[in-house]
Amino acid sequence: MSVARDQTGSPPAWPLVGHQTAITDFRAAFDSGRMHHAWLIDGPSGIGKAQLAKQISSYVLGAKCPPDKLETRASDPVAQKLLAESHPDLRWLDRRPDEAGKIKQDISIEAIRGLNAFFSLKPALGGWRVGVIDSVDELNRSGTNAMLKTLEEPPPQCLLILLTHGTRPLLPTIRSRCRRLRLHALSEADVKTVLHRLPPEARPANLEAACSLARGRPGYGLSLSSASGLAAANAARTFLRSLPKPSDGALGDAITKIGADAIAFEVFSNMALDWLSARAANQPDAARLYLDVSRLIGHATELNMDRTQSGAELIGMLQKASI
Repeated sequence: MSVARDQTGSPPAWPLVGHQTAITDFRAAFDSGRMHHAWLIDGPSGIGKAQLAKQISSYVLGAKCPPDKLETRASDPVAQKLLAESHPDLRWLDRRPDEAGKIKQDISIEAIRGLNAFFSLKPALGGWRVGVIDSVDELNRSGTNAMLKTLEEPPPQCLLILLTHGTRPLLPTIRSRCRRLRLHALSEADVKTVLHRLPPEARPANLEAACSLARGRPGYGLSLSSASGLAAANAARTFLRSLPKPSDGALGDAITKIGADAIAFEVFSNMALDWLSARAANQPDAARLYLDVSRLIGHATELNMDRTQSGAELIGMLQKASI
């Protein structure tokens, strides 16, 4: 499956499948000339929030798009500047690795102050200034407070785009000052389309497995389709099929695979929750266990607990359940 190209042979700068409601809502607001100054793009990780933010940024900064779309071609002069990270009127904040290759713990208050200063200037090219925070879940308290200044006193011709994965509660003062674009899970066919369009070097070796792990989020499926993630998925399927009396081999393999790394733990945990969810409607015990397992997974992830120990506890809970 190839990426669509225009008559010049240029592919989309930031291909995005689905999410037409969000695209239509933003286009209508911007084209009306009465656009809100801050937008919150909300949805789980790997669903396409950053791609949408790049499309929005390019359109606001003057790139050409077809009617009712935000898809800009890579040959567009505005898109070329954004792709080269050289557009003077865009500031994108995220937790990029430092010079030593280490990813920062959060987006610093210094970065937010720099964004505020950026917004205080006139647009270099005479149009808009756009700032993107990817994501507000990764702001510390000081950074959040500094960002509120721009939200409360927006300069003219400035657009602030906030991405959130929903991993931390947002302050009511943030939500109330933003217009929300909620992105929903894609269909399995759309997930497959997205992964097919990746360049060969970025495409998962096992495309079908990546699609099955994606849960409607192409980037998420891609991140989970490592060797350890696929091994954990196979171990989980074997173990769950063998309940309530798993063989020693299935039990041992499950405990080994779930603790391999963070991706393996997440894959196994997701499959266990999906298995319980499918039974919860008709089995009260499954519903109660779903909540208990969710709490265990949340604590293990938030507190960075030993994955093998937490995984063994999760497997023990499933093994003892009478469902």
